[in-house]
Amino acid sequence: MDFSIPQWQQMGNLRTLAGHRIFTLDSRPDATDCPTVLLIHGYPTSSWDWEAIWPLLQDDFRLVALDLLGFGFSDKPYPNPYLISEQADIVEALVAELGLHQFHVLAHDYGDTVAQELLYRQNTRARPQWLSVCFLNGGLFPETHHARLIQKMMLTPMAPLLTVMMKEKQLHKTLEKIFGPKTQPQDELVNGFWELINHNNGRRVLAKLISYIPQRILHRERWVGAMQKSCAPIGLINGSVDPISGAHMVARFIEVVGEPAYRLSLPTIGHYPQVEAPQQVTQGYRDFLQRIMAQQEHQPVQTPA
Repeated sequence: MDFSIPQWQQMGNLRTLAGHRIFTLDSRPDATDCPTVLLIHGYPTSSWDWEAIWPLLQDDFRLVALDLLGFGFSDKPYPNPYLISEQADIVEALVAELGLHQFHVLAHDYGDTVAQELLYRQNTRARPQWLSVCFLNGGLFPETHHARLIQKMMLTPMAPLLTVMMKEKQLHKTLEKIFGPKTQPQDELVNGFWELINHNNGRRVLAKLISYIPQRILHRERWVGAMQKSCAPIGLINGSVDPISGAHMVARFIEVVGEPAYRLSLPTIGHYPQVEAPQQVTQGYRDFLQRIMAQQEHQPVQTPA
C-alpha cells in the first residue's frame, strides 16, 4: 500500500457539497501549470481505490477525488434514494467550489455511471469543461452488466438482513471472484475496503446504493446516448477477465458507440485494474492523455465571427 487509510484521510478534508458532508482530496490546490484529472470511484468502495496510482500521477497532474455520498468518509444518510443524478450534482458542486474550468475524468465501476450522467450534461454545455473521459471496468451498458448473485440479492426484500449478516470474509470471497487469477486481493486491501464500507454505519446504505443497477436500465438511452454524442474523447482501460464488465463490455462498446479514442485491454486483470495493475493502468492512462493533448494542441484556435 502506498497510503494507509489514516494517511488517506489526512490527505483530504470534508466539504459541504449539495447539502452533504463529502470527503474530498486535491493533490495540488494551488496548481495552475498542470492538467487536472478528476477521479470517480466505484461500488462499494471509495476514493481509496485510487491510492496505488495516485503517487504515479501526482507529479504531473493535479488530482481531484471524492468519496461519493454513501461511501467512505462521506455522509451516509439513511433513508436516502441515492440517485445517480444526486451523485452527479455533488461532483458538479465540487468542480464549482474548486473552480475547475477544464479537466480530464477517470472513472471506475459505479463511477462510470456517474460519469455517464455528467457527460450527458457536458454535452449540453456551450463550452464543455471535459477534455477527455477514460472509463475503467464498469456497467456502461445494462445489457452486458453481469451482476454477481450478492448484488442481485441486495435488490430484493432480503437486503436489510443481508447487510446485517454480512462479514468481511464474504467481501473477500466476492473480490476473489472478480479479481484476476494472478492478482488476487491481499488481506490488507480487503481489510481497508471493509473498514471504509463500515465507517459511519455504512453497511445499512449498501442496498440503497445498489439501486444504480435498475437506474442504468431506466436511463439507458440517456447514458448510452451521452457516449455516442460525447463532446470529449473517450478512452477505455479494461481488465479483460472481469466477469462483471470485462472483454464483453468492450466488445459492446465498439458495437454500440464505435472504436474509442484509446483502448487498452489487460488480458489477465479483473474488475479493479487500478488496484490489480496500477503501473499498467498508469502508463496506459498517460498514453491516452498524451495522445489527446497532442491532438488538442494542433486544433485551430476558434475566433469569434
